[in-house]
Amino acid sequence: MEHKFEIYKHIGDISHPNNGWTKELNYISWDDREPVYDIRTWSNDHTKYGRGVTITAGEMQALQSLIKDKVVF
Repeated sequence: MEHKFEIYKHIGDISHPNNGWTKELNYISWDDREPVYDIRTWSNDHTKYGRGVTITAGEMQALQSLIKDKVVF
């Protein structure tokens, strides 16, 4: 099932897996809904996308608080 989407802001690339796609953090609206933060892989031209995770603004603030002072291992 295809979804309608609009990327309002590309925040940054997270990684470049070996398949040529890019894992990105974007601020995006899916199917004309409220925009959310979104982490997923995208083809170079943003016509195809993989499974991902959407995070509301409130969840993003909670995530920032959780990782602010944590050591990544």
